[in-house]
Amino acid sequence: MTVAAVGEGPEAAARQARYAALDAVANRLGAVAVLLAHTRDDQAEQVLLGLARGSGARSLAGMPSARGRYLRPLLGVSRAETEATCTAYRLEPWRDPHNADPRFARVRARAALRDLEVDLGPGLAQALARSAELLRDDADLLDSLAAEALSRLDPESVAVSDLAAVPPALRRRVWLLLAAQAGCGALTKTHVAALDGLVMAWRGQGPVNLPGRVSAQRQDGRIVWRQGDHISR
Repeated sequence: MTVAAVGEGPEAAARQARYAALDAVANRLGAVAVLLAHTRDDQAEQVLLGLARGSGARSLAGMPSARGRYLRPLLGVSRAETEATCTAYRLEPWRDPHNADPRFARVRARAALRDLEVDLGPGLAQALARSAELLRDDADLLDSLAAEALSRLDPESVAVSDLAAVPPALRRRVWLLLAAQAGCGALTKTHVAALDGLVMAWRGQGPVNLPGRVSAQRQDGRIVWRQGDHISR
């Protein structure tokens, strides 16, 4: 398996390569489901990483129990319980050496979670995982409402007044949907804030350059998307 260099860092690159390999095998075998071994502790670490990054509700919602053919049946089980089960059945799990390398953010989050449980008491992982489950319902509803709001807009040339009428929590999600339709790569909070500034803090600023060589610009009371070279301000 080859891990290609990507802008989001080595962990993201490794994750993309793993899923590409899983997809290739699943497609070859005609598999209808692929079971992943993420546990409740993995979920808690995911939420902790989201908190550290200042991410929104979708990130804090953690990993879903199902996404397409990928299923996570162990999200309600602790890592210790899975290891004890392997021992009981005389199974030898493969241990990724990268899981002990503190250069990676997830490994540092794992250590931080252990330290926090010492300071705050046991049950922190369960509480974080439970919060993720509750937030996922909220995030799913907001995403659904954002998609409904988008359906009422012209994605190629959106009226600023229409966007301004969308509540902030939905408008941020609408920006992500509009950007994806325009061919953008993954947007950061800074990108979304700059886009929102074209509507809510308009001072005549120039176009917003986005990943994927896409730009958004306010013209005649509308947001216009362009592909190709980034536009100079």
